[in-house]
Amino acid sequence: MAGAMVRIPVIRRSSDDIYEFPGTTVSLADMVLGFIEEVEVPPENTTSGSDEDDENSCSVEENKAFWEEQDQLLQATLCKTSSVESKIRQATKEAVREINSSSAEYCVCSRPVAGGCRKCLRTEICKRLIDSGYNCAICKSKWRSSTNAPAGEHTYLEVLDKSSKRGEIRVVIELNFRAEFEMARASENYNRLISWLPEVFVGKADRLRALIKILCCAAKTCMKEKKMHLGPWRKHKYVQTKWFGTLERSTPGSLPVGFSHGPPKPKASILTFDLLEAAMPAGLHCAGTAVEVV
Repeated sequence: MAGAMVRIPVIRRSSDDIYEFPGTTVSLADMVLGFIEEVEVPPENTTSGSDEDDENSCSVEENKAFWEEQDQLLQATLCKTSSVESKIRQATKEAVREINSSSAEYCVCSRPVAGGCRKCLRTEICKRLIDSGYNCAICKSKWRSSTNAPAGEHTYLEVLDKSSKRGEIRVVIELNFRAEFEMARASENYNRLISWLPEVFVGKADRLRALIKILCCAAKTCMKEKKMHLGPWRKHKYVQTKWFGTLERSTPGSLPVGFSHGPPKPKASILTFDLLEAAMPAGLHCAGTAVEVV
């Protein structure tokens, strides 16, 4: 029947979680909820050009909705906290503040770095948290290469808290958190998402898992939008192994005084490298730069 109109339901991305932020100073857009939009489309006399325009318009809207949703989920996850996390986060802030304000050099490498290297900063923070009564340790995770991913290792701090009646709580302290997810050729949407991340992350293991899932999903979409290959080191399983793989746990006291493996070699997370780009990013050390815990 010529001229008849047909209603076509278009299902959009949905989220079952609704987050509220009482008292927060963070400016948030409304949560992106699932909905069905009815669009009137003439069944006849429709040109291929208009079909392409509708498809492109739908793609743009879905893309916008996706990134808005990721922003909401990321901020909601970062805003949540517990008394245990707040306590350890405050102790970490105090340790960093004392180190930054101290005139003493804490870098004990054979060739000390002006302002201290990240390895020695990690060790010094661990010592101060132990002195404050926390069960803190330096953790190093290692994994072998596979057909899908290269071998690697990652070092971070961990605090095991037993003050809760629910049992032991694992809190991860990552001193270079934001940089672990930076990409040299990222899109504007991805960079805006990453800008919400703190430089120093202090949070429970389940919170870290949630953040990794959000960020890896965003990285995958970013590479798809730019029509670039997603490196195996950006995939969810690989990234999660950095903090949840097999690890070696040690404390500064278990190492010989002045222990060193020699001159520190420049290192950067493989996540900071983009496809076909092997330039070493700046700021691999903490030289002369104050570290802020958010």
